[in-house]
Amino acid sequence: MKLMFWFKKGLSQFVMPVPFILICLLFALFIWRFQAKKLKSFGQFSLLLGISSLMLLSNSFISANLANSLESQYPVNELPLTQINDDACYVMVLGSGHRENDEISAVQQLSSTALTRLSEGLRQLRLADNQCTLVVSGWSGGLTPTPHAFIMKQAAIELGVTEQSIVTFPEALDTIEEAQSMKTLVGKTPFILVTSATHMPRSMMIFTANKLSPVAAPTNFLSSPGYWWRFSAENLFISQRSIHEYVGMLWIKIKGFITNV
Repeated sequence: MKLMFWFKKGLSQFVMPVPFILICLLFALFIWRFQAKKLKSFGQFSLLLGISSLMLLSNSFISANLANSLESQYPVNELPLTQINDDACYVMVLGSGHRENDEISAVQQLSSTALTRLSEGLRQLRLADNQCTLVVSGWSGGLTPTPHAFIMKQAAIELGVTEQSIVTFPEALDTIEEAQSMKTLVGKTPFILVTSATHMPRSMMIFTANKLSPVAAPTNFLSSPGYWWRFSAENLFISQRSIHEYVGMLWIKIKGFITNV
């Protein structure tokens, strides 16, 4: 399973903006360095493609529109799950990385994205008068000894959630495995799903495809209006996050098509 996970991650890098731009520029440099005349037109095209991609994707207008088309699909959730479901109440927060350091608190070890997601998860708990169970997920990523789910759990405890009110999924590698883990816990019972607004459309596709009943609670909105002439690394980052989601959704649709053939 992990082999397929890493293969998928590695393959997806070739269509991500930064690696794609680097490949284009390196190919153009290779053509120029070795004076490969037969490939000169390819080298010129590669150089033009790399530079134009960098300019477009680092532009505030382009990056904002790429992100907004994802983030506008689900509004911020203000309805307590206890008004929807009289049964068990769960709030699931999808993981998003941390840097492990025993000298600082678990809250401070979380990535900015993970902290934003956890904060929204705790807000959803408060909307339900803390009657819900918090579910956190994520493995170690192969880089740290402690699974991300455990760091999220400790951070939630530091922020006032009782240990008995937290469920962890420390083995889940990605959103697909998070959905599968959640299915064993709740079945078809509705639950709150918290993740980044750009990631929410793909997450809802995956969870509903697994016959689950998530209620979207997006957070960590990235899209914001900016001057059309502004270029920055932040805009490039936003574009990359958005394209990652588009590619992920396309892959889900292709897999579904192949399965149904």
